[in-house]
Amino acid sequence: MTYGGYLGLDQLLSAQHPISPLHDEMLFIIIHQTKELWLKQMVKELELSRQLIRADRLVEVHKSLSRVSRIQAVMTLSWDVLATMTPSDYSRFRDVLGSSSGFQSAQFRQVEFMLGLKQETHLRYQDEKSQWYVALDEALRSPSLWDEANRALARGGFPLPAHIGERDWTMPYEPSEQVESAWAEVYRKPERHWPLYQLAEKLVDIDDSFATWRHKHVITVERIIGFKRGTGGTAGVPYLQATLQKRAFPELWSLRTRL
Repeated sequence: MTYGGYLGLDQLLSAQHPISPLHDEMLFIIIHQTKELWLKQMVKELELSRQLIRADRLVEVHKSLSRVSRIQAVMTLSWDVLATMTPSDYSRFRDVLGSSSGFQSAQFRQVEFMLGLKQETHLRYQDEKSQWYVALDEALRSPSLWDEANRALARGGFPLPAHIGERDWTMPYEPSEQVESAWAEVYRKPERHWPLYQLAEKLVDIDDSFATWRHKHVITVERIIGFKRGTGGTAGVPYLQATLQKRAFPELWSLRTRL
């Protein structure tokens, strides 16, 4: 066994195929391929996290949830590397991207779905026969991390409406006043509900990191292309700005006002 053989470096380092002869296209490819590798690891950590929460192993889940937020921090920093590419650099090879867009990333949508931010229309960007479609469809039809956290809350003795624990998982989550009240009680008496309290704070870390990533994404895109339309037909910066208010665990934010 060698270092390169174990890591599959021949395959990994030969997976970059710039279309143009321009220097900066390689950076663009590597940045996005690296993000996809980190997203792959995030999916694995979120799968484990859901299993642990489902089994009420709320202390053990801290490790995998903490790892997700650390990965998010690394991904956010990577925007600074991409920002070393100027508008002139990018415009010279942008046309070779055609209709491809990060908007089409199946793994990014899978992470969103697993957290609880579901939108079935994203499946149409994947080939129905592909592994990406299957994985995304499974994430759509499964309880999210937030669904599992609320189920754990109910098992902890907090009265929640029946539909919170059993609903159509493909539908976007709708915030609940009862869920907010229950989590607020956890925050009022953290020493009594410590496992749930710590779980909630780990989830807020992830939501916080996601918001930071989205903000840095907006700034980087505006810095490089301004308010031009994005590749793949997206609205570019205006679309990205509209995502800044997304929260995977909404009641964990709204409860803070009532404490």
